[in-house]
Amino acid sequence: MRKLKTIITTAGRPDEETYRLAEAASQLLGHPVIERRKRSVRNMQETYSAHVLVAGKNRFEYFAFGSQEPFFFHPNSAAFRLKRMLKGETDPLIEVSRLKAGNSFFDCTLGLASDSIIASFVAGNDGRVEGVEADPAVAFITKRGLQSYEAAVPELAVAMKRIHVVQGDAIERLKQQADRSWDIVYIDTMFSAPIEESTNFTSLRSVGVHTPLTDEWMEQALRVSRQRVVVKDHYDSGVFEQFHLNRIVRPNTKFHFAYAER
Repeated sequence: MRKLKTIITTAGRPDEETYRLAEAASQLLGHPVIERRKRSVRNMQETYSAHVLVAGKNRFEYFAFGSQEPFFFHPNSAAFRLKRMLKGETDPLIEVSRLKAGNSFFDCTLGLASDSIIASFVAGNDGRVEGVEADPAVAFITKRGLQSYEAAVPELAVAMKRIHVVQGDAIERLKQQADRSWDIVYIDTMFSAPIEESTNFTSLRSVGVHTPLTDEWMEQALRVSRQRVVVKDHYDSGVFEQFHLNRIVRPNTKFHFAYAER
């Protein structure tokens, strides 16, 4: 099957700023900028047989070929999770990972960075959070969003800006890390089944790179971790048993966390 290309265009009513943003994205991603000319996204998808990245004044939107729902950056669940933590409540990811201030957190499957934002909040200024995203467009939008999103909660804004985003393959990135160089290595395999109701999560499923957890991936994650490898997946996934993970059962939830220790 021929691989689809990606084109970049502006919002429906372009101005100098949107043209500038489109050109900047083109320089970073290597995709051509195509004049909008009042055409719909669907028309451009079909005309050029391509995914479409739209540069708007406030955000970039990515329309995978055949999809009319855009992917764009928003902190999503991280916003209300962080608010709950500010009130003294616990978060399941932090409980299972045992992440503490000053720790390091390596996110193999960044996506919208919701879990990395929570990890960054807990790790603090003395900690370190890196997220790897395989899809170039998703990595571009998330990286830009983490730095530019106007969050009403100061702690959320600070946590987002601390995250280091890397576009690439998670296993290859793990291979570049030294033994026991990260406290927590995190893998979210939730693309195996649709879980969240969020429209933006649905659009992420249509554009992201979805790779099942493999023996090599787990071996590299265990090598790199100092404390735990944490895995998140659908409650009826076979991943937990396949890799002999210690599952934390969460009644009435559609996803569970599990971990492996060195």
